[in-house]
Amino acid sequence: MNLQPEEWVRQHCVLYLTNEKKYPKSLINVEKELVVNSLKKRYDIVVFNSDGSIHLIVECKSYKVNINQDTFDQIARYNLALNANYLMVTNGTKHYYCQMDYKNKRYQFLKDIPVYNI
Repeated sequence: MNLQPEEWVRQHCVLYLTNEKKYPKSLINVEKELVVNSLKKRYDIVVFNSDGSIHLIVECKSYKVNINQDTFDQIARYNLALNANYLMVTNGTKHYYCQMDYKNKRYQFLKDIPVYNI
């Protein structure tokens, strides 16, 4: 079975989240629809907290796609509807992580996302 490049990245990211970061599979949701500003969009990966709030949104791109400001703008638009604690953007070779600071209306880039500890 040949995977499309973005699907390859998505599946490897789920493995990273479950194997390396110890996130329970039961809290990971893949490729679901959401509505942002009356437009239907699809997110790649969402990791929930045990209380149902959203811990992490992941935007996966093909390894052929360079990650740039447009990519961050896309995940930021999704986050307007989801209010995640963390955002991750990956193309399978480069990974970017940030933590949301809603009080000060900004985000801070991180070297990595935290290991599951809830």
